[in-house]
Amino acid sequence: MVGLLELGEFFISKEIQKTIYLPESEEVIKYLERMDFFKYVASYFTIEPFELKIPDKYSRSSFSDVLLEITPIEKSDDIHFIVSRVKDRANKILKKHLHYDDRAINGFIVALSEVCQNIIEHSEYTGFVGIQKYHFNNINKNVVKIAVMDIGIGFRNSLKTRFDIKDDIDALERALLHGASRYSDTGRGHGLASVRRFINQWNGKISIRSGTARLSIIPEWGWGREKENNLTHFPGAQINILLPET
Repeated sequence: MVGLLELGEFFISKEIQKTIYLPESEEVIKYLERMDFFKYVASYFTIEPFELKIPDKYSRSSFSDVLLEITPIEKSDDIHFIVSRVKDRANKILKKHLHYDDRAINGFIVALSEVCQNIIEHSEYTGFVGIQKYHFNNINKNVVKIAVMDIGIGFRNSLKTRFDIKDDIDALERALLHGASRYSDTGRGHGLASVRRFINQWNGKISIRSGTARLSIIPEWGWGREKENNLTHFPGAQINILLPET
C-alpha cells in the first residue's frame, strides 16, 4: 500500500494519470480501509469502482494489529505525530505480541524516528510510513513490519556530494553498513547506523531499495538476497524493516 502511494506520487510528479481497479475481495477492502489507504489514494489515482461502499461491519476494532495507519511525512511535526501515535499503541502490540520491554520499545521508537527523518532531509516529495503486526506461519512468530518510502533524491545523489560513489549499491553500503552521511557535522545524518544496530540487537531484517539497487541485512529466519543490482530504476528510498517477537 505504501509502495502504491509512492508510485502515485511519482506518476503525479510526471503528470501521468493512472487507474487502480479495486479487488472484489471484501477482506482486502477491509484491510485497505483499516490502513487508511483510501484516505490518500484518490489524490494520485482514478479509482474503479468509483463509488466505494464500506459496510458497517468494517468499523475499526480496538483489537486491531495496526500500530500505525498509513501516514504522510512532509515536515518534522509529522514525525512528532507518528512517534506520539506509536507510543500510545506500543504497550498493546509491542509488549503483548513481540514481548518487548520498555528499553526495546524506546529503541524501536528511536529507529522509527530515524528512518522517517531520512525523508525530511532527502525528499522534496511526500513520503509515507505504515506499521502493522503480522503472524508469519513459516517461523511461527509475530512480526512487526515498518514500511517507509519516498521518491526523493535517493542515497547515491545524497552521498555523492561528499564521497566518490560508484553506484547505488555502493551508496547503500556506505550509508547502512558504514554510517556515511551527506553532512560533515558530527552526529548528524548517521541515523541508519543506529537503526542497523537496533535491528541486529533484536534479530530483525532491514531492506533498503534506492535507484537500481537493494541492500538487505537478513537474519537466520529471513529470506531474500543481501545485494541486488540492475533493478528497474525508481527514485528515492524504500525502507522495509521486520522485527520478530523475542
